[in-house]
Amino acid sequence: MDLHYLHPIYAQPGPWASVYLDASRNDESGDREVALRWRALASQLEALGADQPTIDVTGEALLNYPNQVGRYGLAAFARAGRVALVEPMNAPPPADEARYSELPHAMPLVALRGEDIPYVRVVADRAGADLEGLAVATAPRLREIDRTVRGSEPFPLHKAHSGGQGRVGDTASIDDNWQRNAGDVAAATAELAEAVGAEVVVVGGDVRTVPMFVAKLPKRWQQRVVRTDAGSRAPGADEEALDDVTIQAIADLADQHTQQAIDRYQTQRGENVSTTGLPDVVSALQRRQVETVLLVNDLSSTDTLFVGLDDPSLVAVDADTLRSEGVEDPLRVRADQALLRAIEGTDAALVLVGPDEVPLEHGIGAVMRWANQPPTPE
Repeated sequence: MDLHYLHPIYAQPGPWASVYLDASRNDESGDREVALRWRALASQLEALGADQPTIDVTGEALLNYPNQVGRYGLAAFARAGRVALVEPMNAPPPADEARYSELPHAMPLVALRGEDIPYVRVVADRAGADLEGLAVATAPRLREIDRTVRGSEPFPLHKAHSGGQGRVGDTASIDDNWQRNAGDVAAATAELAEAVGAEVVVVGGDVRTVPMFVAKLPKRWQQRVVRTDAGSRAPGADEEALDDVTIQAIADLADQHTQQAIDRYQTQRGENVSTTGLPDVVSALQRRQVETVLLVNDLSSTDTLFVGLDDPSLVAVDADTLRSEGVEDPLRVRADQALLRAIEGTDAALVLVGPDEVPLEHGIGAVMRWANQPPTPE
């Protein structure tokens, strides 16, 4: 996964207030319950030494965030009286949490949000289509684009069913109109897919229109289409089935990306290129040599690392290594905080894996951008 959406919280010095809040509002008492949960977190931040302006702006950002349907969470990061990032999460955090530390505590957000897959969703009928695009952006992290496409041929679109002589001419005209409208939708879909860098195009709606529309897409986008019978443009139509198909299509792609990273790591292991274990991976991050970090998110881990605050690649398992690099006062922090900062700051990617998916020493490994050069013979 690309962590560049976290850049706003790594581009500024700490200390940082990091807050995870269950923002679900299940009934009319939801606002009050969320406010009470925030009050408890605010007390925790105060006890941890956070300044009052930072606590106040964090609360304002969380309590004023637009309500969403169902159960969800919010993550907020603030420093020096300013909020740098607020991110929604598709599920509440396991528990409300507040931290105040030199580096932001972003791992719960990364784990809950997972990998973002840019996509386009199309609900088509004979008159046009409703398009939805999701692009992975840096700030804000996600950018939604909704468009309605009206075909250039609004009438006639329905064939008459009547006795007597068949209306061959009318039928041909209607078929032509369907084809033209499908072409208009295909052109708009290709434009949106290009704009968001879509990896999948989910297509639902009218069962006769969908094949017509898909056939008019450029080959590049046809290969990324996932078709479904779900979806309708009718007012008040239930979108749950279409949402389920979209979520599954995105999850399947995320799983493919994970497996590709594992395969690449194992191939490099066979070539003695990739590395595993915390000391070796950290050393490779120092050299900006890492392409992708594979990490088991161990919630019980007590590992720490040392960092220099001037450069995200200044990370080491011991303070003396950083002192030799000119860091006068290395800071000891949680390992996951230091790793995320180093991964984002060195343009590497992160893949979270299960403990049984791939053998990793101490739950961490790295795919490398280049192999270490063998020592020169003396």
